[in-house]
Amino acid sequence: MKLFSITTLSILLSALPNIGFSAPKGLNKLEHIVVIYLENRSYDSLFGNFPGANGLAQASKALPQVDLYGHPYQTLPPVMANKKLDERFPTNLPNRPFNIEDYVKTGETHPDLTHRFFIHQMQINDGRNDRFAQLSSAGGLTMGHYDLSDSALWHYAKQYTLADNFFQSVFGGSFLNHQWLICACTPEFKDAPAELKTWKLDPLTGRITYDPNVTEDGYAVGTAQPFYPPFNPEHPENRLPAQTHATIGDRLSEKNISWAWYAGGWDNAVAGRVTDDNFQYHHQPFVFYSNYAPDTAARAEHLKDKAQLLTDLKNDFPQVAFFKPAGNKNQHPGYATIDAADQEVHELVETIKNSDIWPSTAIIITYDENGGLWDHVAPPKIDRWGPGTRIPAIIVSPFAKKAHVDHTVYDTTSILKLIEDRFDLAPLSDRDAQANGLTGAFKFD
Repeated sequence: MKLFSITTLSILLSALPNIGFSAPKGLNKLEHIVVIYLENRSYDSLFGNFPGANGLAQASKALPQVDLYGHPYQTLPPVMANKKLDERFPTNLPNRPFNIEDYVKTGETHPDLTHRFFIHQMQINDGRNDRFAQLSSAGGLTMGHYDLSDSALWHYAKQYTLADNFFQSVFGGSFLNHQWLICACTPEFKDAPAELKTWKLDPLTGRITYDPNVTEDGYAVGTAQPFYPPFNPEHPENRLPAQTHATIGDRLSEKNISWAWYAGGWDNAVAGRVTDDNFQYHHQPFVFYSNYAPDTAARAEHLKDKAQLLTDLKNDFPQVAFFKPAGNKNQHPGYATIDAADQEVHELVETIKNSDIWPSTAIIITYDENGGLWDHVAPPKIDRWGPGTRIPAIIVSPFAKKAHVDHTVYDTTSILKLIEDRFDLAPLSDRDAQANGLTGAFKFD
């Protein structure tokens, strides 16, 4: 059987006639689809205690975390921050899930955790999910969770629809999962330097400390910077070639459907202004593509600052919108708190609900990936890229089923599928073509 590359498959699929891609009945009532894209939290770490959902109460038979030799830990490895002991946590945490708030409150930051493409697969360990602590830079923190019952996120999940079988589309970290959000593809870096394809080991223990950013056959799976500005001035060397895959933005533009990617801190980043909002350059996926290079009409029309989002809500809001909070409000472990992101989401959702577009809008609040945090559900097996660990997804809409937990299996490409179904677009790859399109969250009659 002949195998096609992602690029070839995308070309073939884009050439298909639109027949067969018609929207499910009632979906045309959605005039606006808004995606709020947060950072690095597994489902169990935030919604493990949500009533009526598959959470920690169903994790009693989950395998314990094991050491390098496959033996269960007597107690979890100590919680580490930048290779130093985080003394806020005890060093004898039991080998099971625990409440982070017993030691670190939701208004405080806790250490970042390893979340990388190859290591993530090793943590999942063929569905056992038993090597998260062993392969985490933050040790036992990977087993931590929060009680979000007083949060805005929890409130929206209780009022509307929570998806409890929603998985990050691919293994690993933020860069690659952002790419899959817009293109259902893995960027290519065929001429990558050899050091980007190298594994790193601890010389004393032989333990893997770093996995490659680029696969042997030239696909970028680890954090990289875009060829075009804005890119991280501290890492100008780790830049990908400009990408040319079709994106969901391209598909929408071909049909004259209005869309925008809004980002907190975008205008400052483009102007080269250094601010305290911790703008994350690799969280801006469209910047990696030649169609959105500086000085192009497409960049000017579609890549915008959060301030413009608020202005557009009062005037002419696009039919499809993505919103990426700045780093200090995206909930990423290490540099953002639970509370700051919760407030950011609450303010935006309430602004939308009080705007003229609300009666015809669906808001999808989800995460890019698990951030190295454990979840008890084994992800489905589809291809070499993923899916990865389960993450939260909340659907807020006048058409969302009320007080509903949707058990349908989704992944991040389900968002693409919903957009494609609604606006009669050809899929970008086989993954979004075959994905469930979030329609289990809606009731249109």
